[in-house]
Amino acid sequence: MDPWIVGDLLLIGLALPVSLWLASRGSAVERLVGLQMCSVTTILTLLGFGQVMAQPSYLIVPTVAAALSLVGTLVFTRLLAPRP
Repeated sequence: MDPWIVGDLLLIGLALPVSLWLASRGSAVERLVGLQMCSVTTILTLLGFGQVMAQPSYLIVPTVAAALSLVGTLVFTRLLAPRP
């Protein structure tokens, strides 16, 4: 079995449920951390899928998702900041 497939299955099976659990519980900051973990897990899974399929064009989606995840985190962090 291809190690990329094994890595993807481990990410989907182990990391994604943990990140979804973190994103649904706790304070706003803890939920933001869970959302970031879910984003990283999804991006790594998509990168592994692109490697398994041997299609360089499949790497565009995770690249854009990484950039949007960074911007989204900055926006949410700004919204969570205490107001004077």
